[in-house]
Amino acid sequence: MRAVVFEEFGVLPTVREVPEPVAAPGGVVIEVEATGVCRSDWHSWLGHDAAVVLPHVAGHELAGRIAELGEGVRGWRVGDWVTVPFVCACGSCAQCASGNQQICDREFQPGATHWGSFAERVAIDFAEVNLVALPESLSSAEAAALGCRFGTAFRAVLRHGALQAGQWVAVYGCGGAGISAVMLAVAAGARVVAVDLSAEARALAMSLGAVAAVDAGEFDGPEAVAETVRTITGGGAHVSLDCVGTPSTCAASVGSLRKRGKHVQVGLMPPAQGVAPIPMHRVIGGELQIIGTHGLQAHEYPEMLRVVADSGIDLARMIGKRIGLEDVPAALAAMNDPIPPHAGVTVVEFSTNGR
Repeated sequence: MRAVVFEEFGVLPTVREVPEPVAAPGGVVIEVEATGVCRSDWHSWLGHDAAVVLPHVAGHELAGRIAELGEGVRGWRVGDWVTVPFVCACGSCAQCASGNQQICDREFQPGATHWGSFAERVAIDFAEVNLVALPESLSSAEAAALGCRFGTAFRAVLRHGALQAGQWVAVYGCGGAGISAVMLAVAAGARVVAVDLSAEARALAMSLGAVAAVDAGEFDGPEAVAETVRTITGGGAHVSLDCVGTPSTCAASVGSLRKRGKHVQVGLMPPAQGVAPIPMHRVIGGELQIIGTHGLQAHEYPEMLRVVADSGIDLARMIGKRIGLEDVPAALAAMNDPIPPHAGVTVVEFSTNGR
């Protein structure tokens, strides 16, 4: 099968033939119809993730049909239309037993700890714990757009943030996770301030219901950005999300909060980037909460899909560009630029597999 293979960190990967995956006992092989290109994949390509071992195939926001069942798999059939969380779980550790599969003690991540979905087929272990049935009404590209960024935003906004109608939300970074957060917050009746360097990303956020947009590039340092958000929101956001994952966006997000507000860290923050200058005097004096989030459990996907359907969220509006597998190397390289070349998520569609 064809796959995008990393041979060296930071060196442009190539598309080449690799061996077919085999379903392990309890696992499946999925024929990929579409997969997102996520900033997490960029981190893997640059060597920021210690779990990645070369040679490597990234990709984790996948949608496809079961092509092979491993021994002992129950409740699933070849041809079923499925996705998986970006953090897959073992189903038997203490965290899984408590319902927190997103922080499984023996987690595996397609595209990080294991080869992923920048390939025509991908193997998934512990199928009964991790597979999520998709409605046939979703196109392959829309289903891929539900990947780690939308699922992570769902948990960040509605579970960690416990957002209520009328509250203010600041969203730092309006890429895939940020635009997902904007859509979910607007659907919940919140007022959203979108912060991004890209005029196109800010315009997309406004078109999706944000009430204000801030160009972070116009300000000197995170405190100046945070002060602007506090002014717009009349004292600070109730919930603020850093969907970028840099020291400055993290600090600005925390500084944007009103008293007893919640900061949710969505964007990955590799230690090599340095420590965020979080204004701890604000955290203490305002009794702020700082919360990390790490994806969404498979058992939460039906509720997420219900919210999407009931609120009329149009997942297709998240998609900024559709590409083929051979275009993935260039798409990863484009992420080196702090201002993306286009707004919305990039989705890889497999012409031989897709609907």
